[in-house]
Amino acid sequence: VWPERTSQPYRGFQPGRRPQLRLEDITAIRQNIREVQFIAPRLSIGAQPVYHQDIGDRYEIRGELEDMIRIEALQLHQGRYINALDIENSRKVAILGKRTAEVLFGEKDCIGEYIRIKGVEFRVAGVFGPLQIKPWTEDDLEAIVIPLTTMYRTFGTGERVDYFVCSAAPDVRVSTIEPQVKALLKKRHHVAPDDPQGIGGFNLEAEYQSIVNLFGGIRAFLWFVGIGTLLAGIVGVSNIMLITVKERTKEIGIRKAMGATPGSIINMILAESIAITSVSGYLGLIAGTFIIGGINYLMMANNLEPDNFYNPQVNPSVGLGAIVLLILAGAAAGFIPAMQAARVNPVAALKDE
Repeated sequence: VWPERTSQPYRGFQPGRRPQLRLEDITAIRQNIREVQFIAPRLSIGAQPVYHQDIGDRYEIRGELEDMIRIEALQLHQGRYINALDIENSRKVAILGKRTAEVLFGEKDCIGEYIRIKGVEFRVAGVFGPLQIKPWTEDDLEAIVIPLTTMYRTFGTGERVDYFVCSAAPDVRVSTIEPQVKALLKKRHHVAPDDPQGIGGFNLEAEYQSIVNLFGGIRAFLWFVGIGTLLAGIVGVSNIMLITVKERTKEIGIRKAMGATPGSIINMILAESIAITSVSGYLGLIAGTFIIGGINYLMMANNLEPDNFYNPQVNPSVGLGAIVLLILAGAAAGFIPAMQAARVNPVAALKDE
């Protein structure tokens, strides 16, 4: 959530005004909207000179609270992140982006070492980075995070907030709390309630839901294709078994003349039908598993790790379900031919040419 320029006049304020979020807004949200689980503001003072001994460069300095790592897709490589005591005591501790730590310290362990930010010494408490390196997460690799309260005291920024991120409590949809948060901020900053601007925000739930719907559609399509293929196979196997029954009419007649019951004839045809579908399907399952394993091997051998496609494998429960389905399909395919074989007249069958 971030401030935007207003588009409507309200209570004597002209349009085009940009509200300034403050730390007290975060406190108000925590106190008034119980459905918010975590909320983490961020304030950046841009790229500043940072040095360790005589090695240095300019890096983005961010002031944050401890909840940021619980919301954003970040991971710790060394040490720890900002904690509540850092915030309460305005400690001069810094969490370095992974690339920043590599530039300033090389292969050396940087935990407990000191850096200078705009001439002020900070002790390094941790090294962090994004869970997945993407174009929009590159900045995290070179950022330096310090406690927000320390930024206020040390660099005289005032209790400003550039933007904040928040997450909903368990079993609460983010789309439920979004209008509440925006309404509270609009009220506090004298923005018209129906102003589409003034307080902006981006809700990941809508994007996540669209992705879920997309993959749900793909999954439904694959099930449709799979069931259609299975039905086509059932028809094919059923036709094969009908032809087999026709060609073996005399054999079936001899079996019945020697005392075979209709049930035994049905069991024989069903067993053959199930064997055909099960063996063929199992061979197909094995071939598919080897193909997926080959794709995985080639990806690992060539260091190909796409963000959205990695470690392909066969789900054991799906494989077991496919085998059971093949057995049932084989029984269904052989049912009509088996019933036809059971109705064969032994006398007529022995005369069959």
